[in-house]
Amino acid sequence: MKIMPNRLDRGFLRYQEEFEKKAVEVLRSGWYILGREVSSFENEFAAYTGGKYCVGLASGLDALWIAFRVLGIGTGDEVIVQGNTYIASVMGITINGATPVFVEPDEFYNIDTDKIREKVTKRTKAILVVHLYGQASDMKSIMEIAREYQLKVVEDCAQSHGACFDGQMTGTFGDIGCFSFYPSKNLGAFGDGGAIITSDADLAEKVRVFRNYGSEKRYYNRVVGTNSRLDEIQAGLLRVRLSHMGELAEERVMICARYLQKLNNPNILLPSVREGATHVWHQFVIRTDRRKELIDYLNERDIGTIIHYPIPPHLSEAYQYLKAGRGCLPITELYADTVLSIPLYNGFTEEEQEYVTEAINSFE
Repeated sequence: MKIMPNRLDRGFLRYQEEFEKKAVEVLRSGWYILGREVSSFENEFAAYTGGKYCVGLASGLDALWIAFRVLGIGTGDEVIVQGNTYIASVMGITINGATPVFVEPDEFYNIDTDKIREKVTKRTKAILVVHLYGQASDMKSIMEIAREYQLKVVEDCAQSHGACFDGQMTGTFGDIGCFSFYPSKNLGAFGDGGAIITSDADLAEKVRVFRNYGSEKRYYNRVVGTNSRLDEIQAGLLRVRLSHMGELAEERVMICARYLQKLNNPNILLPSVREGATHVWHQFVIRTDRRKELIDYLNERDIGTIIHYPIPPHLSEAYQYLKAGRGCLPITELYADTVLSIPLYNGFTEEEQEYVTEAINSFE
């Protein structure tokens, strides 16, 4: 049996008729940019999250850097962010000329809120919260700190579509919530796509103008903007998947509950869920000091895995200018050296999962 770490075709085949019907409908409409599908998706996704306004964009990275741009955060400013995130989170900060200030993660792989205050300086303007792997961060503590120091809060929800903290969905706590609809996400498109959520009408309007060359009205440019528009076909296909998010999320929770119940190997550390938080399981991430051995062992059994992420941003070649060398974030670096994502996707059968579980349990 060959098991891939992710299977996107299963998600398509389940709703194939609906996806194909929507694609043809959009193609036949003759309107392909900023039309009815985009506006309908924006309204539906805002309603899903509980946010007031949604603006569709071309990617999750665009959502991040545009968020900081419209908040006026740039050169000379600092943004606090956890060290163990995907590099796109940090790029959202540095594209604007601001400086990332890294904080170690907690046992749930999200930012350690007990370590945020010590990083606040006179130059600190915002906290970027990353709800990593699909679990909501401790937003109560983060928002208390933000109010105390009058900081903006941007949420990176690229992996947390539908995750909640104390019953409130990620993306709706801070000033702006940033989402990616990359195909592998829990709410994935069939190409690139992204969006921001906000309850601030002025910020939403600024993003709408900025995404379309800075133009509110054709050929009348208010600011120097960019071209970052969620297209009609992707928006239409996202509407189809969004209508099934309840059952898709429930399936992933069920799959991961089986993992938590049946995985039993002293060489493996299983993930845990914070009290008050929900986990939508974008990834099921284990940890082991013997990662290469385990990867090789599983490869021999045709079981694929992925490391999210082997090189933390502060050690990447792209950010050498920050002069944050190895050893300055020991927990972040420990996670980078030991985390491993095992197979998880919608359509993952019990037979396939049993094969993976037995293989991991037999690893010595």
